This record gives sequence, C-alpha cells and structure tokens, in this order.
Amino acid sequence: MEFQVSLAGKVALVTGASQGLGAFFARTLAGAGARVAVAARSVEGCERVVGEIAAAGGTALPLALDVTSAESAAAAVAATAEAWGALDLLVNNAGVTATVPLMDLDEAAWDRVVDTNLKGAFLVGQAAARQMARQAAGGAIVNVASILGLRVAGQVAAYAASKAGLVQLTRSMALEWARHKVRANALCPGYVETDLNRDFFATEAGQALIRRVPYRRLGRLEDLAGPLLFLASDASAYVTGIDLAVDGGHLVSSL
Repeated sequence: MEFQVSLAGKVALVTGASQGLGAFFARTLAGAGARVAVAARSVEGCERVVGEIAAAGGTALPLALDVTSAESAAAAVAATAEAWGALDLLVNNAGVTATVPLMDLDEAAWDRVVDTNLKGAFLVGQAAARQMARQAAGGAIVNVASILGLRVAGQVAAYAASKAGLVQLTRSMALEWARHKVRANALCPGYVETDLNRDFFATEAGQALIRRVPYRRLGRLEDLAGPLLFLASDASAYVTGIDLAVDGGHLVSSL
C-alpha cells in the first residue's frame, strides 16, 4: 500500500525500534524520506533495522536508549540533533506489558510496565520538546498508546493504566507545548498481528477475540502506516491532542 506523504528533509527519532512495531515505524518513516534515529536498548537490533533501511535506500543511525533514564533520553535526542541538525519528529513507541491477574501482579512488574510505557514517554518527550522548542519550525510527537488506554481487558492492568496515562499525558503535551509549535498526538492501535502473538491468535481463544472485532480480522502492520504518516507529517499541521484509534471498529463493538 502506497501513501503520498513526504517526510523529505525531516529528522525522526523512534524509540523501541529494534523490533516489532517500532522497527516497522522506523522503516515507514524512512520510506517517506525521513532520516531516522533507530533507538532501543538493543543496539544490535537497531543496527539490523538500520541495515534494512539503508538497503532500501533510506538514511538511518542506531542509538542505544534506555527510556527510563533521563540522561539516556537527553543523550539520544542530542545525538539525533547533532547528526542531522534538528529533530522534527519523535515516535514514542517503547513499551512492555505484563499479563498477570491484578491480584497477583507484583510491584516490580507494575514498575517495569509503568516506568517504560509512561515515565519513558514523558522523559523522551520532554527532552525532544526542549530541542524542538529551540527550532523555528517546532516539531511533532506521536505517542504510541493503545485501545487498552481507552477501554480495558482482563489481566493487563498495569499496561492499560500506563496507556490511559499516556493518552492523558499526550493531551497535556499538546496543551502546554502548542506555543512552541510542538504538536502531540496519540496513535492507539487495536490488536495487530505480529510474530510475537501469531500463535495465540491461531488458538480458540484468539479466534474468539478476533470475532469480537467488527472487521472480523486483526490489524496488520501496514494498517498503521497511513495513520502514522498523517500524524507525523504536515498533513496534520493543525491537529494536536487527539487519540487516533486504528482498530477495525473494536472500540465501538457492543459490550
């Protein structure tokens, strides 16, 4: 599927980009012309994604990033801006989950999920906004939330709470940083098929979940490309503070 959205000349930083959704987002932005800093804890994984981008004719660099560290966040933003002279776009994608009944969820698991998904987005977003505020053109932030930040499911309390917090944090970013020409929006994917969950969705329980989606199928990575490019580009120049669900109608399905 091809989208006629150009990010030529733009500089992007994508967190959690060594695999999965983050790697896809990095490749998508590079394919639209952006120069992309591919950041994650796994530098080896980032280097693999950078190689894929380079092989496709794009420009990218790998960065080590621990989103739970303010120092690491600031260093990644600085390295991106130093490499290409600016930072126009941040995609806050880094995230983890814990699938545990709430009564059995321990403090360490709660902290790991909330620190990565919510605190991490705050730290990297703040560092990016400070850089963008120094630029005449400002910039854009896309926080990757989830439909579980808008509705709830069992056994993912920490994840749902962190994503709901991220949706509200996005609105706060949009409100406070508009004066600096920094836009902030939340991309809220529904259930998207990946290598990590494909086996589950082949089970009876997984098939039952798919039947609850009005489209009667899972999302595909390519379903997120258009919404991402819209929020990342000047096509949404007057859009800030929204949460954009990409879920095949799952949020509006009957209870």
